[in-house]
Amino acid sequence: MTPRPRQTPRPGAPDPEASKTGAAKTGAPQTGAPETGAPESGAPRTGAAKPGAAKARQSLPARIAARAGGGALRVFLVLVGLFWLMPTFGLLISSLRKPADIAESGWWRVFSEPARLTGENYERLLENEAVTDSLWASVAITVPATVLVVVIGALAGYAFAWLDFPGRDWWFMLVVGLLVVPVQVALVPVSRLFGEIGLFETTLGVILFHVAFGLPFAIFLLRNFFAEIPRELLEAARLDGAGEIRLFTRVVMPLGGPAIASLGIFQFLWVWNDMLVALIFADSESSPITVALQRQVRQFGNNIDILAPGAFVSMVIPLAVFFAFQKQFVSGVMAGAVK
Repeated sequence: MTPRPRQTPRPGAPDPEASKTGAAKTGAPQTGAPETGAPESGAPRTGAAKPGAAKARQSLPARIAARAGGGALRVFLVLVGLFWLMPTFGLLISSLRKPADIAESGWWRVFSEPARLTGENYERLLENEAVTDSLWASVAITVPATVLVVVIGALAGYAFAWLDFPGRDWWFMLVVGLLVVPVQVALVPVSRLFGEIGLFETTLGVILFHVAFGLPFAIFLLRNFFAEIPRELLEAARLDGAGEIRLFTRVVMPLGGPAIASLGIFQFLWVWNDMLVALIFADSESSPITVALQRQVRQFGNNIDILAPGAFVSMVIPLAVFFAFQKQFVSGVMAGAVK
């Protein structure tokens, strides 16, 4: 393109080029022109970095090192996961081996020798009435103890978080103080109390013991979670005519789903894996799977063909519960981490 010729100003009219030159010399800004330092419309900004410019400016060795660091972290996490899964995998292999093979060599020999896996151990497990009855006893103890702790803990947590009553803070401090009381301290006095009221060596006594020691943590966890609910949301529900019961069931409980799921998983695992309380407060007919497997250990030998599959089954059930509510569990644990 040819340069545009400079127009000659009319006589008596000011020269625009001269006015620009004079304005630049005197430092006075022109009328309607952008201030000094402001970029013109459509012109690229010199100091603004384009998206991905920092990544493009990275050297090749730096990018290789970053990718290698991420890969090393993944490898490390995979190794940690395999390390923690190894006992479970070994127990599964042992539960499928014959008792003679279990006594002669470890489970890892299946990779170097011809594997002779069989399901006869699980058939014997199902034929053992003591173990099968203990599985139902574990369910009969764990499910009520978990449901009662979740329901009572949610009601008490809501009361401590949003209801005003005399001595609320002092009562909550008492509940928090009960968290440090160990179970072993209460075994003797509670056993005497249960013996006087007829709850010793009963399923109900085991359930009540687990509920009593699970409630302090449940109230502490759910109270802190419910206290983070915005007050405006509850006040809006009250303006719409919602009472305390409807407010609790329609607003608080749905919002507290992650924390309730986390509490339910914790309580389920604690009760299911417990052996001490059941060994003291349960009789032979209402003993859970943990006590039944312990009784399979004989003085001069072990029922390894019963212990291995029984232990694996006792591990699979809580694992299934955890994986079923895994998303809610992680959300509940991380609920208070980020505001």
